[in-house]
Amino acid sequence: MEYLKAFIIGGLICAIGQILIDYTKLTAARILVMFVITGLILGGLGWYKPFIDWAGAGAVVPITGFGSALAKGVKQAIEQKGPLGILTGGITGTAAGISAAMFFGMIAAVLSKPGEK
Repeated sequence: MEYLKAFIIGGLICAIGQILIDYTKLTAARILVMFVITGLILGGLGWYKPFIDWAGAGAVVPITGFGSALAKGVKQAIEQKGPLGILTGGITGTAAGISAAMFFGMIAAVLSKPGEK
């Protein structure tokens, strides 16, 4: 049941993005930023954590989960380092995700055949 809930919640978040692409003049990049900022604000207010607890990976995996992780990292860094944590916490809190994206992006680049369009 947990997998089904994660699939449905994650799918709904992606469907919202697709609806925004299809029916508005927003670009995919603006929608991406909007989702990150939404997750950041909800995470900063403490409202995204209960959603993560309920929806599991369906709330963590989409890009809104990245925004929430940024907010969580900043909160923790401010508690530990004071105001300097505002600058360092986001990167520290999301380092694993950023590293994974870079690693798998490198693998995809090595395995693909580059060519001009």
